[in-house]
Amino acid sequence: MYSHFKMALKYCHYWLTASNRKGHGMHSPYVFNLIQDVLLDERKFYQFESIEQLRKLLLKNETEIEVVDFGAGSKNLSNKKRKISAIAKSSLKPKKYSQLLFRFVDYYQPQTIIELGTSLGITTSYLASSNVYSVVYTFEGAPSIANIAEQNFESLQLKNINLNVGNFDNTLEKVLSTINKVDFAFIDGNHRYEPTINYFNQLLSKSNEQSIFILDDIHWSEEMETAWKYVQLHEKVTATIDLFFIGIVIFNKDFRIKQHFTVKY
Repeated sequence: MYSHFKMALKYCHYWLTASNRKGHGMHSPYVFNLIQDVLLDERKFYQFESIEQLRKLLLKNETEIEVVDFGAGSKNLSNKKRKISAIAKSSLKPKKYSQLLFRFVDYYQPQTIIELGTSLGITTSYLASSNVYSVVYTFEGAPSIANIAEQNFESLQLKNINLNVGNFDNTLEKVLSTINKVDFAFIDGNHRYEPTINYFNQLLSKSNEQSIFILDDIHWSEEMETAWKYVQLHEKVTATIDLFFIGIVIFNKDFRIKQHFTVKY
């Protein structure tokens, strides 16, 4: 992973070179509508309060658990025994991006959602509560973390979540063999090049023109930036949007030529 200093430099470059966050001058109607109706939607949905209250409880929870990590590891945590509060601080997606995922699901209404990287279940809860008629298949490597996530889903009374525990290399293929399509995917698991590409290609086998994939931490490391470039150049990808901390992948055939956008967010 990059140092904090290098990440800061990269973010400054992103902010100085990215397109206006309001989408002015954007020639793609699809991307313009996405910016106006999803990125810039400032409504406060009633589900937000209960999920954010849960986040606050997790950030205060000093209970220690033993963690098995199959991925590239945490930026800040390396011990097998970790406090729940430390996991929450290190691994939970910030409110800004968690609620953006909610708005994606609310706007596009995907029926089958895949999330690679449940963690303590905050982003999962946003995805599931946005469309209760969808099914969210979420994947977590560490059983101890998955147990806490499951308790959180129960406390929020979310019934449309299918939690899969274990190494993604084993669990993802098994679940994909049982479903017909992937409408929406959030890839926030193993932050290394080869696993990220493998998961992307597995999900791609179930995608369609209306599918949307979101990759987390696309500038986290050289490996992740290389993986992001691979995704951008893939023949089935028609457009991508770089928001620095996440990357949006589009397969819609309305794009006659492949286009890549970098937008301030």
